[in-house]
Formats: sequence, structure tokens, C-alpha cells
Amino acid sequence: MLLLPALAADAQQSPPVTLKDLLNRVDQRAPQLLTDSAAILIRKAQAKEVYNQWVPNLWLNYQADIGTSNNVVGPYFGFGLVPSSTSGVHNSNVTTAASTNLGIAELDWEVYNFGAYKAANKVATSDINVEQNQFAESKYDLRAYTISNYLQLLRLQDFTGIQYRNIQRTQEILRSIRSLATAGVKAGVDTSLAEAELSKARLNYIEVNNQLKHVQLQLSAVTGVPYQSIVPDSTVEVALINQPAAYLFPMDTVNHPLINYYKSVYQNSLQREDLVKKQYNPKILLEAATWGRGSSISPNDQYNSLSTGYGFQRGDYLVGLGISYNLFDLRRRQLKLRTQRANTDYDVKKLQEQQELLSISANQADVEMQTALDRLKEIPNQLNAATAGYQQQLSLYRNGLSNIIDLDAALNILYRAETDYMQAKYDYANALFQKAITENQVNSILKLLK
Repeated sequence: MLLLPALAADAQQSPPVTLKDLLNRVDQRAPQLLTDSAAILIRKAQAKEVYNQWVPNLWLNYQADIGTSNNVVGPYFGFGLVPSSTSGVHNSNVTTAASTNLGIAELDWEVYNFGAYKAANKVATSDINVEQNQFAESKYDLRAYTISNYLQLLRLQDFTGIQYRNIQRTQEILRSIRSLATAGVKAGVDTSLAEAELSKARLNYIEVNNQLKHVQLQLSAVTGVPYQSIVPDSTVEVALINQPAAYLFPMDTVNHPLINYYKSVYQNSLQREDLVKKQYNPKILLEAATWGRGSSISPNDQYNSLSTGYGFQRGDYLVGLGISYNLFDLRRRQLKLRTQRANTDYDVKKLQEQQELLSISANQADVEMQTALDRLKEIPNQLNAATAGYQQQLSLYRNGLSNIIDLDAALNILYRAETDYMQAKYDYANALFQKAITENQVNSILKLLK
């Protein structure tokens, strides 16, 4: 007997949390959204990196060397591995060491590439847009998840109340049976049957309360609110039911997070097509260099002291403008463009698929709404009849004009009627919010709630 008041008191410790407040907590503290917002910062940093690709390269190099200087006539490919030795051709191999030094400042700048820089920047900006829309879609999904669990919490809270009232009615019946059994009006077996029903009702109460706490824990995981504090506002369903035109709102396809995400993916794919077309274009290059050299070998080919080879003795500069184009890039561009166009075709079909699925979901939501409304209109008749039937059977039983089987049947009919009414309210609120989620009109519904 002490268990039920304890559970009831536990549910009343915290004031109700409105759906608006819970959704605001999701927007601010959901771990998944914090992760996605960090991903946006990564994309922005990458875009800044891409934007600065146009910056020229300026190389500063210096080296001081000791070695021999022999040369022969004849060409060769350096491959970046053959050390350079500049000198005339000697009559014999000279093994005397010489010292040299070299300092170079070299500028390397891809001045113009016929739109490749601009295309790369557009792709980087598009990547940010995709990430931002993915963030918006994640928020949309989490809000839908929160709403679904909040409504489930309302249903379980109502169900807990039904279980509690069922326990109270069973206790009332048990008291009547004991009184009648003591007076010899009813058999003692009725007491055993009533006690079994009471125990079953208490177990149902415990199980429903356990389910309620599981949903509280799920909401706590995405909001950061302690699960014990997540008590739903029981006026939500009544407020929505009392709004006869609550479901009359147009579908918002312009700002729908799901559609916007797939649109951004498609646009990103188009931008990548443009980049493929332009990244193989010719490149106009500006090259500039200045350098100084020193050597311990004199102009008349005399080997002096090694110390004379350090310090610049000659200086030069070179400036040039060139154009570079690989003819075989035509084939590479064609192949890569074909692959990217296949990706674009996939993305546009995915967009069309989501638009079609959204339209189907909207139609399904309308059907569910109408069914829920029809059920709400009929349920009160069932509940009123079941309540009256139970009261009549209880009165007849107390006066010895009925048996425990008939009374138990009336009690079960009332229990089922209350459960059906609870489910009808939940189905209506759930259908309404599912329609609002599908049509991106959740805020329109939230405005109807205090």
C-alpha cells in the first residue's frame, strides 16, 4: 500500500516541462548538434584554405658546399637527383676540392588558370552550405525525436493515472467484498479473486511507471535535463483537441530542412562538375628568381684557398611569364567529368525521391489526422457507457443482486474504455505533430500551446 503513494509523489516532485522548453534545450545542448556545429567550423577552415591557394610561393634557399668540379660534354635528365657541377671540361679528372656557396630567392605564382580558382572557391562555399543544411536536418530529426518521446511520455503519464484509478476501484471492490463476506452475504472466494485482481493492477502500475522512466531517460540524453525533472505538461493534448483548426496549415517546402539538405548536395555536385571542367585548363605562370654565387675556383681555372669560396661573387636575376598545358588532360577531364556527372544524376534523383516521400508522408498524415478525429468523436460514448455500466454493476453487487464475474467484466470494460480514450488522445496529438513535422510547421503548433 505504501508503494503507490510513493510513486505518485515522485511524479509530482518537479513542475511540468513544456514542449517548447524541451525543444529549446535540444537546440542548445544536444550532443549530436554540438558535434555537427563543430563540423561546420571545419568546413569554414577548409574554405579559407582553398581561398588562399592563389597565394604565390616564395622560396629562400642557401647552401655552402665543398667538393670537386669536373664536367663532361653531353646532355642528361637530372631527375632531381644528379648534383650540379658547373665548370669547363678539364683535360683530366681533377680531385682538388673547391668551396662554393649559393643563395636563391625564387617566386613561383600561378597567376591565372581560367576560372579554376573561382570554381574551387565555389565548391568550398558549397561544402559549407551542405554542412549547414546537414546541421539543420539533424536539428529537425532531433526535434521530431523529442516530440515523439514527449507525446509518448504524455501517453504513459495518462496510462499511469488509469492504472492508479484501476487500483483504487479494485481496492474499493475488495472492501465491499470483505464487508459482504463478513456479513455472510458473499462467499469468501470473491475476496481471493479481488485480491488477485488488485495484485495484477499494482504490477501493471509498476510496469507502466518503469516504461515512463525509460522515456524520461531517452529525453534526458538529448536535452541534458535530469530525467526525474522531465514531467510532461498534461494540458497539451486538451489544448490541441480544443483547437478545431489546428491541423489546417500549408506545407512549407521552401524552408524544409530535409529538402534543403538534398538541394544543397545537388548544388554541390553541380559546382564540382564546374570545377572538373576548369581545373584542367591552361595555367599562366609568373616565375622570378634572383641568386648569388661564390667559388674558390678563379676564372682562369685556378684552385684557391677554400676560404675564398664563401661570400657572393656574382649575382643574377631571371623573370619569366609562361603558359602550361598538358594535352593529355583532355582525356583525364572527360573521364573525371563523366564520373562527376553520374554523381550529380544520383543526387538529383535522391532529391526527387525525398520530395516524393515527403508528399506521400503528408498525405498519410492527413489520413491519420482524419482517423484520429473520427475516433475522438466516438470515444466519449464508449467511456460514458462503460462508466455507467460499472457503477450499476457495483451497486448491484453491494446489494447482493450481482456476482463477482459480472462486476469484474464491467471493471475491465471501463478499464478498456479509459485506455482507448487515452490512446485516442495520443493518436490525435501524435498525428497532428507528425503532420506538422512532415510539413515543417512545428512552430505553428507550438504557438497554440501556452
